[in-house]
Amino acid sequence: MSQFSLGLDIGSSCVKASLLDIESGSVIASAFSPATETPMIASRPGWAEQDPEMWWEHVLRSVRDVIQQVGDRRAGISCIGISYQMHGLVVLDKNMQVLRPSIIWCDSRAVEIGNRAFDAIGRDICLSRMLNSPGNFTASKLRWVRENEPPIYARIKTVLLPGDYIALRLTGQATTTASGLSEGILWDFTAGEVADVVLKYYDIAPDLIASRVSTFGDQGTILPSVAEELGLPRNATVTYRAGDQPNNALSLNVLEPGEIASTAGTSGVVYGVTDAPTYDKESRVNSFVHVNHESTKQRIGVLLCINGTGIANSWMRSITGRHAVPYAELNAGAEHVAVGSDGLVVLPFGNGAERMLANRDIGAHVRNVQFNRHTADHLMRATHEGIACSLAYGMNIM
Repeated sequence: MSQFSLGLDIGSSCVKASLLDIESGSVIASAFSPATETPMIASRPGWAEQDPEMWWEHVLRSVRDVIQQVGDRRAGISCIGISYQMHGLVVLDKNMQVLRPSIIWCDSRAVEIGNRAFDAIGRDICLSRMLNSPGNFTASKLRWVRENEPPIYARIKTVLLPGDYIALRLTGQATTTASGLSEGILWDFTAGEVADVVLKYYDIAPDLIASRVSTFGDQGTILPSVAEELGLPRNATVTYRAGDQPNNALSLNVLEPGEIASTAGTSGVVYGVTDAPTYDKESRVNSFVHVNHESTKQRIGVLLCINGTGIANSWMRSITGRHAVPYAELNAGAEHVAVGSDGLVVLPFGNGAERMLANRDIGAHVRNVQFNRHTADHLMRATHEGIACSLAYGMNIM
């Protein structure tokens, strides 16, 4: 009987599921949910939250769709891998129930908390040991909860990342990885352990951090109730977990020093691998534990992220009233506009604090609009040019 691997991608736009034949690597079935982009809760400027239960509901829908496509061949599913949106904060009580919506990757509320920590802990210590400023990452978001929602913080038993939460729902085990800890700025590269210096400064109890498992390997067998709910074999095991950008690099076979991956979703990312603990002194690009990192053979991913790429295209399509127009058609229209968009300029920084801009949230800008000259195609062309120029600026930093 053929053996299959089920892959789950927990994105901020949708959840995807794919079934691969392990021997051939062929995609047997795939599905995604929802049909339209998942919403973000933005109750205040710069905030972005999502309900982890919503992610789980879309996991259920997409996996059921895949299972329906393959029928009896589902018996060959032996392992499950999880890719997920990075840097999100999921907080759970003693019963492993979610206490509040997840503060996701593009939420900017913890910027100042991270900036203060960078100076108070010491820039040299942060950069030499964590390779990053605490910035607007998961540890700083947890400190924000401590400062602003003390009744909720007092009930926290476990802190997880989005992918950790899905693994918990599948297996009943609350665990994380070194790669995941590094993306939260909770990994000390010098010690090869959880970053006590960050926990101590933020006054976060170490026992809130979930136990660690390897990126590859046995991360827990799925619960019988989950197997029944999804139609999966009871012996299916979670065997892999990584944030979306390290995972994208893995999928493109970007594993060794000097290799680079470029990917795009809601945000746009360039991700390169090095074998040295390197950092940008202003932390405008960030260094994380790559999926194949070992203490004796370091593999560190250096990440440039522009928050507003895919979401900028989505917003521009919506705001110009062309919701139903395929992106390929919008791109074709933009291609007919001359380079420079007839003087129209779009700066696509409208999706939270940009690390490349020293964690400032400057918002998006549309400049030099001429009502008698510029069309929706000009707006789309200018958006593309703004994204390309932003990525080029960031790659110079890399």
